[in-house]
Amino acid sequence: MKKHMVVIGGGITGVTSAYALVQQGFEVTLIEKNRYPGMETSYANGGQLSASNAEVWTHPSTIIKGLKWMLKSDAPLLMNPTPTWHKLSWMAEFMAAMPKYRDNTIATAQLAVESRAHHFAWAQAEGIEFDHKREGILHFYRDKKGFDHAGQVSKLLAQGGLPRRAVTPEEIKAIEPTLHGSYYGGYFTESDSTGDIHKFTYGLAKACERLGVKILNEHEVLSVAANGQSAFVQVKHAGETDSLTFDGIVVCAGVHGRRLAAQLGDRLNIYPVKGYSITVNLPDGASQAAAPQVSLLDDETKLVTSRLGDDRFRVAGTAEFNGLNLDIRADRIQPLIQWVNQCFPGIDTRKVVPWAGLRPMMPNMLPRVGPGKKANVFYNTGHGHLGWTLSAITAHQLAGHVMAGMKDNVRSFMTPATA
Repeated sequence: MKKHMVVIGGGITGVTSAYALVQQGFEVTLIEKNRYPGMETSYANGGQLSASNAEVWTHPSTIIKGLKWMLKSDAPLLMNPTPTWHKLSWMAEFMAAMPKYRDNTIATAQLAVESRAHHFAWAQAEGIEFDHKREGILHFYRDKKGFDHAGQVSKLLAQGGLPRRAVTPEEIKAIEPTLHGSYYGGYFTESDSTGDIHKFTYGLAKACERLGVKILNEHEVLSVAANGQSAFVQVKHAGETDSLTFDGIVVCAGVHGRRLAAQLGDRLNIYPVKGYSITVNLPDGASQAAAPQVSLLDDETKLVTSRLGDDRFRVAGTAEFNGLNLDIRADRIQPLIQWVNQCFPGIDTRKVVPWAGLRPMMPNMLPRVGPGKKANVFYNTGHGHLGWTLSAITAHQLAGHVMAGMKDNVRSFMTPATA
């Protein structure tokens, strides 16, 4: 009889996990609190499938910049100075991970490169249209210091299997003619791509349903428990509370995973790092012609872009450490609009849709993929700023962990009865 796994969370990691598990023959139920999958952090991110952005943040320069920016409301990185035990413990572990900066950057690049094949194959197999654009990603730098650091990062990315090339200011202009401004240099990664994460997540969720995954939308998870052989989930739906039982559980609940992991006896030190985006509607031919086709990353402002079809342009970035807070602050959105006005003055920015999401970030910047303490508990979460980029390969890895763990669980459970 098939083992029945429950996946908690219908964002990109939950949906890819459900897809990978049902492909391996598991019976799968996916529980999502919103009306549709992909409505929170997987709704309006920067849209990049960016192996070139695999550099982890655990570098001394991050601390220096964070301290410098602390009192600037429009800074790329902003931290609420009010101390909490969660924030302090996360920061301590973040600094403790700094000696692993090189190794973790290389490992992340390797994962990102491997993830591509799965993303592209799944989209093709399931006929998912998600405004996919394979025009590469251009990182540009306004000074020599940033460009030189990028050169060192490129060496690490190359060790992870990702080639990218340095480009001159003239080449930047040739790669993306719509970009205004003067720049010191850049790095271009032809193999990177962009798309609409929400369309991809929703499309893959529909594919999951066709394959037999049961999706329980608008079900809020109140509590979880497991004893090694069974997993128990208490949910609230339409004002009613229900208790569901499964053979195993996979936690893909983003920033809410920390609370669920504690109930399952595991420590999952995820911190919610808020990011903002704007989706600029391009209402006329002039705006559409003035918007870039190539995806960009501006190193100084830490903003990324993606072109979503003919009539939408997404700009995203910033990192805000302020707990479970989804307020959309005008003083954080305005710099994104000003950046568009400065770099792409031909775009009409009257119709801009702001958004904020919480990245689930581990202190070492690596996702948590694998088993928990209980034999039938598993995790696929903590992907930080590379949730979409890494989601396909981590789902593939997760399926391997579940296959091995549930097989061992069955054997250990049956042995006493057959002895």
